[in-house]
Amino acid sequence: MNTTLMSVTGLLILAILLLISAADRRAKLQNRRIARLERKIELLSAHTGLQEPEDPAYAEIDELLGQGKKIQAIKQYRELTGSDLVEAKTAVERRMR
Repeated sequence: MNTTLMSVTGLLILAILLLISAADRRAKLQNRRIARLERKIELLSAHTGLQEPEDPAYAEIDELLGQGKKIQAIKQYRELTGSDLVEAKTAVERRMR
């Protein structure tokens, strides 16, 4: 009985690991596809000279940066976009250039 329980447990663990692996592969594939699409959109935008219209809410972020309030600008960016801290920090630092 004890070996049967161990066998069933082992099979369940193996099945879970296989499901996780398959989900991870699908996620990586989707990320690669999205990255390719983003590169293509950037190339098309550069080729046609199109630029995304600036959201007026970003003016407040730029104003905060002009006042040297980087942390407040990052907080404002996070509220505006719903992004995480790392992404917001990177985006705000890009706007500082």
